[in-house]
Amino acid sequence: MGVAIRVAGETDRELVVRLLDEAFQDDPVSNWVFPTPAHRRAKHPALMAAFTDVVLAEGRIDLAEDGSACALWLSVPAAAQHDGGDGQGDAEDGPAELRAAVDPDNERVEQIGRLTAGVHPEGRAHAYLWMIGVAPERQGQGLGRALIESVLDRCDREGLAAYLEASNARSRALYERLGFEPEGSPLDLPGGPRMWPMWREPRPLVRD
Repeated sequence: MGVAIRVAGETDRELVVRLLDEAFQDDPVSNWVFPTPAHRRAKHPALMAAFTDVVLAEGRIDLAEDGSACALWLSVPAAAQHDGGDGQGDAEDGPAELRAAVDPDNERVEQIGRLTAGVHPEGRAHAYLWMIGVAPERQGQGLGRALIESVLDRCDREGLAAYLEASNARSRALYERLGFEPEGSPLDLPGGPRMWPMWREPRPLVRD
């Protein structure tokens, strides 16, 4: 399907936060971080806002022109030191700062950052798909695939790999169809769901 895509800016911040909040309210990982529905409704938007702010400042947010889907990307150089998924410091300080800002009494906000940082590949430059969110009423219409493919096409042209962590089996199946393969062992959250680190090597360009 044809999807008009543009790069989001600061004026799109609230739209992106709302979109991510709605898209991930029922996600297994979000449900693990915020186990009770009332707590999740209260604190989940702040976590999505923190992620949005990091990527607006340091990466790129692709947004469907009609506001129905967004993808958050970071460009990771080969020498990067991962900071636990929040862009606010080194691997020791970042997750703790995120927890303090979002939900100080919830250790899982910090834990998810440390765990995903621990499995993130090092020493290889890549595009990191941090999150992709599609409005619940528009899911299953190919919007997410269109957003991802636009960046993967660029990765192939530039010879750049891509990486992500799939948070559910449905998204994992989509990523596999796009050329991603398991990267190391799955990440089992303590007492919670499984995540799948996935890596995609750039595909050779087909020339006429």
